Amino acid sequence: MITYEWLYILTGGFFLVWSLLSLRDAKWGNAAFWGLLAASFLFGSHLSDFANGVLVLALVGIAGLGLLKRSDPATTTLEERQAHSDRLGNRLFLPALIVPLTAVAGTLLYNYTPLSESGLLAERRETLILFSLGTLIALTSAMLWLRPPVLAAAEEGRRLLDSIGWAGILPQMLAALGAVFALAGVGDIIGGIAGAIIPDGSIFLTVVVFALGMALFTMIMGNAFAAFPVMAAAIGIPLLVEGYGGNPAVIGAVGMLAGFCGTLMTPMAANFNIVPAALLELKDQNAVIRQQVGTALPLWVCNVVIIYVGAFLLWS
Repeated sequence: MITYEWLYILTGGFFLVWSLLSLRDAKWGNAAFWGLLAASFLFGSHLSDFANGVLVLALVGIAGLGLLKRSDPATTTLEERQAHSDRLGNRLFLPALIVPLTAVAGTLLYNYTPLSESGLLAERRETLILFSLGTLIALTSAMLWLRPPVLAAAEEGRRLLDSIGWAGILPQMLAALGAVFALAGVGDIIGGIAGAIIPDGSIFLTVVVFALGMALFTMIMGNAFAAFPVMAAAIGIPLLVEGYGGNPAVIGAVGMLAGFCGTLMTPMAANFNIVPAALLELKDQNAVIRQQVGTALPLWVCNVVIIYVGAFLLWS
């Protein structure tokens, strides 16, 4: 059976390659950072909580001391990239389309055919496993089609990753932070406050508070995956699902979308908002956020309506 452990090993392998390439180029801080991250994926499930905690602190120390540097490995020149672009045009994006196609079509094919009885993929992990498979297929297809040097993908990946730096693993860190907050009982505290404020029987107001909480907590924590465990424990599950009998699938899915509205408006989502501004060398570090606010606010309003209508009116 293919489980998450396979994906951890695959991801750890990529980070290990980037670490070795950094070591070859005497980028000691980069090599240590990506090497430790590789170790967390490859061996994290076999290490103690204390050892994993020390590993995370080491990552924070390397990043905090500014030891991560931009790299400029020898890849294709600007002229070569322009030539590829002129020759292939938008066909260059075809390998990228393989990834979502494999994830969506593969999940439907696996779950709604006799393949699901094979037990090949871990239960409720099919989509992520197939997403990873799609990535490998896309990479292989691009290599066979374009025939770049063997290490081209690794070098280009390292160049991009080193440009982003520590913010590249920010979603993973913040998602873990959300789980810590949930275990610490933050959701119960917020749920108690919300229960005291929201009038009994007011489904719509409860939906508004849930969606607003998702957006605000995402803005504070920088990631909707970090906000969701807290808001689900506070309002989503006890009030909307168990209290009012709402459709949990709609509440979960669209609730996350409400959180993503917060992602569009916060500098805490550094890898989404601050990093693009830095890569594009924009003078205004908040330029990306300013452009996104006009989309985020009306989208959040639509989320509230969809949760209310889809989870309660249509569901009932």
